[in-house]
Amino acid sequence: MAATLPAEADAPVRAGASLYRAVWRWHFYAGLLVLPFLVWLAITGGLYVFKAEIDGWFHHGLKTVVPAATVPRGHGEITAAALAAYPGVLRKYTPAAAPSASAEVGIATARGERLSVYVDPWRAQVLGALPEGGSVAWTIRRLHSLKYFGPVARGAIEIAAGWAIVLVATGIYLWWPRGRRGGVVTVRGAPRQRVFWRDLHAVTGVFVGAMLVFLALTGMPWSVLWGQQVNQWANGHNFGYPAGVRVQVPMSQQRLAEGGPTAWSLEQARLPQSAHAGHAGHGSAAGEGAAPGALGLDAAMAIVERLGLAPGYTLVLPQGPAGVYTASVYPHDLARQRVVHLDQYSGAVLLDMGYGDYGPLGRWLEWGINVHMGQEFGVANQALLVVACLAIVLLCVSAATMWWKRRPAGALGVPPSPADRRALRAVLAFLVLGGLAFPLMGASLLAMWALDHFLTGKVQ
Repeated sequence: MAATLPAEADAPVRAGASLYRAVWRWHFYAGLLVLPFLVWLAITGGLYVFKAEIDGWFHHGLKTVVPAATVPRGHGEITAAALAAYPGVLRKYTPAAAPSASAEVGIATARGERLSVYVDPWRAQVLGALPEGGSVAWTIRRLHSLKYFGPVARGAIEIAAGWAIVLVATGIYLWWPRGRRGGVVTVRGAPRQRVFWRDLHAVTGVFVGAMLVFLALTGMPWSVLWGQQVNQWANGHNFGYPAGVRVQVPMSQQRLAEGGPTAWSLEQARLPQSAHAGHAGHGSAAGEGAAPGALGLDAAMAIVERLGLAPGYTLVLPQGPAGVYTASVYPHDLARQRVVHLDQYSGAVLLDMGYGDYGPLGRWLEWGINVHMGQEFGVANQALLVVACLAIVLLCVSAATMWWKRRPAGALGVPPSPADRRALRAVLAFLVLGGLAFPLMGASLLAMWALDHFLTGKVQ
C-alpha cells in the first residue's frame, strides 16, 4: 500500500478551514445587515409583551371606571353620549369587557379623523378620546412591525427574519466544539479581552438560538410580501376564509381588516352582503352609510350577546345598504376566537367561524403568533419572551463589541476569504435556498454577494 502523502493528509484539514472561513464570512454579513433591526425588534417586542399593563398605566383615566350600584346604561345611550361629545358617524362599538372597564366607541368625524372615544358604561359619561390605534401600546406595536414607517420599511421585517435564521444556522456551525471545551457553555477571560465577548456571544447564541428562529418565523406573517402571499395561498380561493368555511352567501369587496385589527388568517377575508336591502319594520342603525330599515345598535347587540361571544368583542356597523354587522373577538384563549357576520336587516347569521375552522397552516400560524405576542401561556409566556428579548440584545451587543476589538484600524474587518473558493459556493448555495423561501431576503442576498465579490480582491 502506498504511503499517504502529507498534502493528501492535510487536504481534509484545509477543506474544513475553508468551509469555516466561508461560514464565518457570511455570518458576519448576516450580522452586518440585521443586528440593528434585531436590537430594535427585541426592545419594542419586549415592551409590547406588557401592552395591557402599559395602556393601563398611561391611559388609566380613559380605560378604568368605578362600578356603580345600578345597572349599566344601554348601548345606544353610551354611543349617543360619545357622538354628542365628538360629532361624526358611528363606526364600531366595544362594550365594556369587565365591570371596571370603559366602553370604546369608534367614530369617524366630518374631518376624516377616526377616534376611539371612551365612555363610562355605568353613567354614560365621556372620559376622553384618542386617535384610533393611538394608545401607547399600539404605537409600540406599529414601531415593532415598522408599520409606523410605511410599507417599504416593513419589507425590512422579512429581510431581518430571513437573515436571523441564517445567523442562527451559521452561528451553530461556528460554535460547534470540535474537541474544544472552553467557550462551549462557559465564558472565558475578562470583559477587557476579546475572548470574553466571543464566548459570551457564542454561549448566549446557543441558548437563545431556537427562540430567535421561532420569533423570526412567527413574525413573518406580518411581513409586507411573504406574509401577504402566504395568506393568499392559504385562504385566497375561498374569499379569504380558510377552506371548509361556509361562504355560500353573496360576498362584497370589503375586507374584514378594514374595520380594525383582526386575526392574521382573516386579514384578507371579505365581508358578506346583507340580502334584505330595503326591508322595512326595524329601527335605524347609526352606522356609516346605514340604510333605512336596518336593525338598530341595541337590537344587533342583543343578537350578538345571545350568540355568546367572549368579553372584549367589537361590533363593526354596516357600511352601505348591503353592509353587515360584524362582531369579532380575539382573546388570549385561541379557542374563543370568533367572527360573526349578521344581516343588517333581519339579524340572520350569515357567517360564524372560530379558530377551529382554520386550516392546519392557519391554526399553526395563529398559535405561533399568539406565543409571539406573549398571550398563549399567560405570565410564563411573557417571562419567556422578556428573557429571550434581553438575550437577543446581549447577543447583538456582544457581537458588535467582539467585532470592534477584532477589526483592523480603518477597515471594516470582514473575515478572510477562504483559500478554497468552492467553500464559498457551497455556503452560497445554502443561502440561495433561504432566498427562494423569503424573496426579499433573496434580493438582499444578491446585494451582499456583489459586495463580497467586490471585497474578495481587496486587502481586508
